[in-house]
Amino acid sequence: MMTKNQILDAAAQIFRLKGYHATSMSDIAGAVNLQKASLYHHVSSKQEILLELLDQALELLTEQISGIVGDDNLSPDQKLRQMMHAYLKALTDHVDLASVLLMEHRSLDPKLHARHIPNRDRFEALWREVIEEGMQSGVFCCAETDLTARNLLGAMNWTITWFNPKGALSINDIADQITNLFLDGLRGR
Repeated sequence: MMTKNQILDAAAQIFRLKGYHATSMSDIAGAVNLQKASLYHHVSSKQEILLELLDQALELLTEQISGIVGDDNLSPDQKLRQMMHAYLKALTDHVDLASVLLMEHRSLDPKLHARHIPNRDRFEALWREVIEEGMQSGVFCCAETDLTARNLLGAMNWTITWFNPKGALSINDIADQITNLFLDGLRGR
C-alpha cells in the first residue's frame, strides 16, 4: 500500500531534479507507480505537496538545532558551532527535502506562503537568539543580529548546491571550516 510519505519523498526528489514548475502530477504518480487519479486520494494538489515538504523540512531542521539552543551548559560560541554542524549534516543527509525548502519556497501560492512564513521565522529566530546571547555576553561582536543570522544561513544553505559526498572534504570538515570562518572572522589576529 502506497503511503503519503512515500509520495512526498518521491515528489521531493523530482522537485530537486526537475524543479517544481517543470514537475507534473503525472511525474509524481509515475515515480510511485500510481495512476494519476489514485494519487489524488493521497494529496489534493502539487501546491499541497510543496507546502507539506516545506513544513517537513523546517520541522526536521528545527528539531536538529532547538535542543542545542536551549542547552544552558554551552557557551554561545559552542552552541553556534554545534548548531552549524548539525544543520549542515541535516542539509546534506536530506538533500532532496533541503533543496525543496531552499530552492522552491517561492513557488508556493501567496496564501500558502503566508502559512509557511511563521515556521521559517521560528527557525531563523533560533539562530538570532544564540547570536544575541553571544552579543550580550561579549563573546560575539556584530553590527546587525538579523544580517549576521541571514549571512550565516545563506553561506550554509548554498553548500547543498556544491557539496559532493564523494569529494575530498566530508560535511564535517566543511562545517569546521565554515564555523571557524564565522566564529573567528576574516580579520587576522
